[in-house]
Amino acid sequence: MKLKIAIPSKGRISDPAIAILEKAGLGLKDSGNRKLFSKTHNSNIDVMFSRAADIPNYVADGVVDMGITGLDLIKENKTEEDIEILLDLEFGQTSLVIASPEDSAINSIDDIKSGIVVATEFPNLTNSYLNSHGIEAKIVELTGSTEIAPFIGVADIISDLTSTGSTLKMNHLKVIDNILDSSIQLIANKNSYNNSVHENIQKKNLIDNVKNSIKGVIDADSKKLLMMNVSRKDLDNVKELMPAMTGPTISEVLSAKEDTVAIQAVVDEEEVFTLVNNLKNAGARDILVVPIERII
Repeated sequence: MKLKIAIPSKGRISDPAIAILEKAGLGLKDSGNRKLFSKTHNSNIDVMFSRAADIPNYVADGVVDMGITGLDLIKENKTEEDIEILLDLEFGQTSLVIASPEDSAINSIDDIKSGIVVATEFPNLTNSYLNSHGIEAKIVELTGSTEIAPFIGVADIISDLTSTGSTLKMNHLKVIDNILDSSIQLIANKNSYNNSVHENIQKKNLIDNVKNSIKGVIDADSKKLLMMNVSRKDLDNVKELMPAMTGPTISEVLSAKEDTVAIQAVVDEEEVFTLVNNLKNAGARDILVVPIERII
């Protein structure tokens, strides 16, 4: 039994997708060559490289069991009924927006009238959004350089992905409304994940193992492990400062010349700067701040 995971072969989410698999313990053996398939360090799991836009369909059709792709592409391909969204991978955040030229009289959704021409790489999402507002538009599907469409007479307005809005501003476009907020998702074929046949139970278990390992990477990303030595007389003061997940772990330091304990605790990365200085002032010493690879 093989589990196949589709990831983008190129583009802005390809390298982060590979990185999160590697951190989860599924290092790719052939990622440098960008072959169609790559084996991983788990003999039961292979990776397939594909266009990000094709991944929702491959997962929905059962060509692969799992995939990493954007929520925008999942919804554009109308594959939600046949896939299971397992995790938001918390990177690749972007928004699909409606934009018009800066000098246009179109400043809000209320200014858009039926018959308008819209250029986009997302015809289904765009048409559905406009229809929900009672607008019948002509959709011009493009595969790139959408921003230029209003200035060469191809369209009146556009719908396009943006993360910061800087590209739209640079091209003298203004955001009219937001269609969808998107980020990168870990998805699975619904049949592979929910079927109760024996082989599918094994596959579901493997899918859950992948999901849990990747979730562990995400959970660990904003955490640090603090380790320190503390004289027992200062222990209560130090314990009061520790915002650990389940309370600090305290153990005896047998070789110490004085009555000393070692403390370990997982804390939020954003707290480390202030916390380390407060701990030092409270009597902690030999303080180590250690990265965490995964939290399961």
